[in-house]
Amino acid sequence: MSRFKFSVGPWNVASGVDVYGPPTRDEIPMKEKIKKFAEMGFDAIQFHDDDAVPDISSKSEEQIIAEAKELKALLDEYNLEAEFVAPRLWFEPQFKDGAYTAPIKENWEHAMWRTYRSIDIANILGAKFIVLWLAREGTLCMESKPPVETIQQLTKSLNLMLEYDENIKIAIEPKPNEPIDRSYAGTVGHAIALGNATIDPDRMGVLVESAHSTMVGLEATHDLAFAIAQNKLLSVHINDQNGIKYDQDKIFAAENLRSAFNQIKVLCDSDYDKEGKYVGLDVKAMRSTSFEHSYEHLANTIKVVKMLEDKVDKFDQAVVDEYVKDGNYEAIEMYILELLLTK
Repeated sequence: MSRFKFSVGPWNVASGVDVYGPPTRDEIPMKEKIKKFAEMGFDAIQFHDDDAVPDISSKSEEQIIAEAKELKALLDEYNLEAEFVAPRLWFEPQFKDGAYTAPIKENWEHAMWRTYRSIDIANILGAKFIVLWLAREGTLCMESKPPVETIQQLTKSLNLMLEYDENIKIAIEPKPNEPIDRSYAGTVGHAIALGNATIDPDRMGVLVESAHSTMVGLEATHDLAFAIAQNKLLSVHINDQNGIKYDQDKIFAAENLRSAFNQIKVLCDSDYDKEGKYVGLDVKAMRSTSFEHSYEHLANTIKVVKMLEDKVDKFDQAVVDEYVKDGNYEAIEMYILELLLTK
């Protein structure tokens, strides 16, 4: 039994398509995924705006509200909550050079329209915050946007969201270098600073994803700790990453066991589980996985978290403190390795 509540996104069960090749598995309908997530014991679902309302840009506000209400009824049927809604502002061609930092006014207005609709959907589904992955908020061509004015435009966009709904919270999910290579808010520190520049910093926070830290040589545990220390951690995405390459979304601890242990430890030590927040999964089955095993990566990740919680419970800070007093850091290394590698 885990101390945490878990959330999952429908994109976590995917067809295996990547930028280098076509699908390797069949798509699974949304309703079937939600039913399966409930059977697996998940507590909440994460949504993009177009997960909740497919083809959202082609629909009226009335249609969007009606479809969101249908989705809410489906969640209620399976006793599931909605953790957040996130506008997917990196697929449409209007956003090829940014959404909130789009240099063309009409494209920026469309980004704001989708964000307002995401807030509407979040309210209907009962989600308390939206998530902004600022995927294309930066540049591929360095001189194409004046950076100071463009970052101010990004801040203006956040202020308009906060004004649109006086209760909604906003979590920025930083990612330094994908899909663009020069992000305006690529780290947890950038995201927190951006939130602090808005009209209501108390409603601004961050979502930290393990792989986003790892893929640029940062330590996810310290990113989590930094956000916790600033009281800005609204959610987490746990997964893993093999070095500096595209976002792999491997199961938690598959590559970095010690980091995974410390990520769970910092969440446990800070009583993250007692604040009603979710541990969100952002993991995908490997492209080589067959259709019959489409959900196993999710079950395996939760199993790993539970195993690491047990290791956290066995961790003795007093033992480590004594080694520190003696300057015996080699003993600390061995203490952690034995803790992780033995029963």
